[in-house]
Amino acid sequence: PIKVVGNNTDDFFGFVVETVKGFDPELDLEKVSIQDSRNGRFRSVRLKMTATGEEQLQALFEQLKATGRVHMVL
Repeated sequence: PIKVVGNNTDDFFGFVVETVKGFDPELDLEKVSIQDSRNGRFRSVRLKMTATGEEQLQALFEQLKATGRVHMVL
């Protein structure tokens, strides 16, 4: 499971899903959920993906963070 946290924008969910699909084309959208923070400033996307190893996860984290749209990846 992975949790991606960023600013609450209309396209954040789509951005995260498309980025992760680049690493796991078989991503099951039924296992993806979104949650807004209490004050509505942030949005988190939780998903379960099949990773091939630590290198793949590290590359995904780096790509997400490099956009400047992601505050945390857990």
